[in-house]
Amino acid sequence: MDITQIKSFLAVAETLHFGRAAQSLDMLPASLGRQIRLLEDKLETRLFVRTTRSVSLTEAGNSILEDAKALVAQAERLQTKIQDVRKSETPVLRVGAIDSAAAGLMPQLLMMMRRDLPDLEVQLFEQKTIHLLPKLLSGSIDIAFCRPPDVRDQRLNFRTLFFETAVVALPKAHPLAGKSSIAISDLADEPLIVPDRRSRPHSHDLTIKLFVDVGLTARVAQVAEEKQTIVNLVAAGTGLAIVPRWTSRFQVPGVAFVPLSIPQGTTRSKLILAAAWTRGTRDVRRDAFLSVLERNLPDLERTAELYQFRI
Repeated sequence: MDITQIKSFLAVAETLHFGRAAQSLDMLPASLGRQIRLLEDKLETRLFVRTTRSVSLTEAGNSILEDAKALVAQAERLQTKIQDVRKSETPVLRVGAIDSAAAGLMPQLLMMMRRDLPDLEVQLFEQKTIHLLPKLLSGSIDIAFCRPPDVRDQRLNFRTLFFETAVVALPKAHPLAGKSSIAISDLADEPLIVPDRRSRPHSHDLTIKLFVDVGLTARVAQVAEEKQTIVNLVAAGTGLAIVPRWTSRFQVPGVAFVPLSIPQGTTRSKLILAAAWTRGTRDVRRDAFLSVLERNLPDLERTAELYQFRI
């Protein structure tokens, strides 16, 4: 019996709504439904009565509810104990970061760490937010730099650091590449490369919303998942892309990065960068790392917001 299946059962039992339960677990409703079916198959009984209008526990579901809660609590205590033992054995701080933060924030921050905390070893893991947050909860990493989700897991702390502004990535031979800044209206007829919304909702929505705010529709020519892939597609002439400021550090040959002019009153024109860690945990190395970050936050913020223009 998988602990994920038990947690899925508890989430549905608490909300009596598959959509809200899936959202609380950062899962797709279809994936949640599959976990419930697997659990019901193993127990050889139905746990929920489902109609088009309501969800309710069966007698069998009610009978195992308290035992399921105890089982999950015991598993979490075991996980915490293992994490404490592992942290006492290794002096390494494991830091997760989304790609733009790994390219723009971490090189600067690691230099500051070597200066202020020379004995602290940092191990960096670069992944998307949707993969970093589960790693925090499992104890695989100690802190993450990510885009905070719209629905935040109450088991995690999120500290908003600053907003990373956007730039336009385009081929150096493109007529717009020579401009000092680019307005969204300049991109009205341009083919765009946008991130896949399932794995990068913040970056995807940023592009779409910028066009909507000025009464235009983004002309999506290609969807890609990785920022490096997106910039390489720009170099190949597939289209243009609106990307986070720090993406310009990828330095792909043949690609220029031009500041984006943002009209006054435009909403959600920037991408939030936050630090996240597990709520209620104590970690001397992590706290020392955060202290260095806090002291240097104004300087780091300037590099993320450089090239912010308003018209």
